[in-house]
Amino acid sequence: MAWIAIVPHIPKGGRYTIGTRIEHRFLQLLELSYAAYFTDKEKKPGKIMECIQSLDILKFLLHVTWEAKFISPKHYEDVAAKLNEAGKMLGGWRKNLENPDKKNRTV
Repeated sequence: MAWIAIVPHIPKGGRYTIGTRIEHRFLQLLELSYAAYFTDKEKKPGKIMECIQSLDILKFLLHVTWEAKFISPKHYEDVAAKLNEAGKMLGGWRKNLENPDKKNRTV
């Protein structure tokens, strides 16, 4: 996880406040995605939406951390790119559940 390598570089004031909050949000996102994977088909869309909401909050907190200059632009870009990729995956998962007959591809 890229965030774990960044945490030691955050000043103490930010590391134990927003840095910890971001760590917890990453763990929550992992838990939610695990739960969504093993949830019944009827409840799966709701769980995926929880994942997407958690990811959006994570992106917001990361942006605040960058704005406060707790992390470098390079660190921000690295983590933000990975979060965007995760967002695309979650969005595709949700879209696939909404249209199970369509496989999100054109032949």
